[in-house]
Parts: sequence; C-alpha cells; structure tokens
Amino acid sequence: MKDNYALEIVNKIFKNVFDKENNFSLNTLLEKFAFDVKLPKQVNDSVTNEITWADSVNNGKFITNENMEKRESSNGWMIPKKEISNLQELIEIWNTINLTTTERVYDSINVVKSDTIYRCENVYRCTGCSDSKNVIYCDSCGNSNFLLASQRSGTCDFCIRTDDSKDCSNSYNVICSNKISDSLFIQDCFDLYECMFCSHIASKKFCIANMQFEEQEYYEIKKTIIEWILSS
Repeated sequence: MKDNYALEIVNKIFKNVFDKENNFSLNTLLEKFAFDVKLPKQVNDSVTNEITWADSVNNGKFITNENMEKRESSNGWMIPKKEISNLQELIEIWNTINLTTTERVYDSINVVKSDTIYRCENVYRCTGCSDSKNVIYCDSCGNSNFLLASQRSGTCDFCIRTDDSKDCSNSYNVICSNKISDSLFIQDCFDLYECMFCSHIASKKFCIANMQFEEQEYYEIKKTIIEWILSS
C-alpha cells in the first residue's frame, strides 16, 4: 500500500470521527496519535541488506519471510555436521542460521511495513493484527475496519486511539470500554453514545465529564473539543 492510499484511509476515519478532513502527513499522524503504540521497527535483512520491518528486534539479525522461504525451497536450512569442541563454536554456528523472520504476513493483501499480520487487507505499519481492513499504526487489533493508532481492540470501526476496547465506532481516545459510539475521551464505560470525557458510567448520551447536557449544548462544546484535538 502506497502512502497516498494510507492517507485516503486516514481521511475517511477523520470524516467519521471528527467530521473533518485530515491535513496531517503520515509522520505527523504517527507522532501525534500513535506515539505510544508498539509498531514494527525498520531493520535490514542480514542476507540481502534490504530494508524490512520487524516486530521483535532483540536478536539483531533478520531475514524477510520471503527470503526465508526462498532458502527453504532451494538449499534448505539444514547444514553439514561439524565437529564442535566448545560452547563458543556451537554458538557461532547457531548465529549463522538464527535469523529473526520479518514481515510475516499470511493470507493478507496490500500490507506494508508490518509484521505478524493474518487475514487482513490494506494495512500500514501494524503488528499483531488479524481479520481486519484499513488499519494504520495499530497493534493487536482484530475483526475491525478503519482504525488508526489503536491497540488490543476488536470489532471496532472508524476509531482513533482505541485501546483495550471492543464494539466501538466513530470515536476517539477510548480506553477499556465496550459499545461506545460517536464519543471522545472515554475510559471504563459501557454503552455510550455522544459522550466526552466520561469514566465509569453506562447507558448514557450527551454527557460531558459524567455530567448530563442538553443535546444542542453538547454539540456546541464538541465542536470546540475537536478543534482543540486537531490543533494541539
């Protein structure tokens, strides 16, 4: 997926969450919204030196999933037996074949700069995602569509910074919540519609900071909050 297509996806998310066009670059979106999301890091294939993307970088030696499979189908990964006189020699031999596989993408299409992706479509720099479409800068999300900078969430649509939540839509900054729609800054809540800055409440609408507002007053305040989010 090319950068311009990723930005088209982000723009659709912005329209649903903020009713605004996205004017940020991918780098700015990363810094502004996904600054704390665990994402694949850029490394180099230890065999070809090509740029690749890895979820885990502890080993320090890498090989793309494609290049790993090429070797498996040609020469294989078994090596001739050698005499080993000490542990150091054994470790040195192991280091020649102990490469971390990168860009592990399975049964997916249009995936870039990502690692450990299953049955997904249109994925940009994500990790641990499955059965999802149109996800940007996400970690461990599943069965979702149009997500940006979200973590460990499922069955969500058109959300930004949704963490440890499920069944959310058209919302921003939702944490540990369920069944949240058209809301901003929600934590530990259930079944909210059009609420902002709320925590530990359920089955409410037009609430701000756990206080009940009239619908018209609520929307006037929401416009100000969205302007603040996009400018701060």
